[in-house]
Amino acid sequence: MKKFLKNTLITVVVLISAGYLYITLTPPASPLDTSNFNQDGKDISITYSKPYKKNRLIFGDESDGALVPYNQYWRTGANRHTIIKTNSDLNFNDNILSSGEYSLYTVPSVDSWKVVINSENGYFGIIQPDPENDLFSFEAISSKLENSVEQLSIDFVSDSIGSSIRLRWDTTQVLMPFK
Repeated sequence: MKKFLKNTLITVVVLISAGYLYITLTPPASPLDTSNFNQDGKDISITYSKPYKKNRLIFGDESDGALVPYNQYWRTGANRHTIIKTNSDLNFNDNILSSGEYSLYTVPSVDSWKVVINSENGYFGIIQPDPENDLFSFEAISSKLENSVEQLSIDFVSDSIGSSIRLRWDTTQVLMPFK
């Protein structure tokens, strides 16, 4: 009986150790990333998971097997929801986002995307946040890229007109201007 318990304990320890090593040493399929913006007293971060294209149709009609179908809720990344955190008020198309931490999700379509800011930020998975907690939404123009982007990228760009959150994946680019 002692030998059986000892062997069982050793087996359990080996399995737990192997599982731990697999989880910690295997790179995630959609790694977590954070993009930062620090300009004009604004300190903004966006944290999101970065899925890969992997020869899939990314944006398009559901009937064509698109990973992200047009006119449907998308958490804007993989795994957990995209989180935007700001130390100051931001203006998105005359909608004021107060300093704080929020979830950002989108509804893609062919020429523009609906961008929604929601007051809840603890979601994981494909569950849509409660629309009752949507603070506001605005339209962002999408455009086609010349070259395909393999992995979802969200960053910040600034030019003489102003600053924007920029999303790029596959051959799609979306700019979300803010002040």
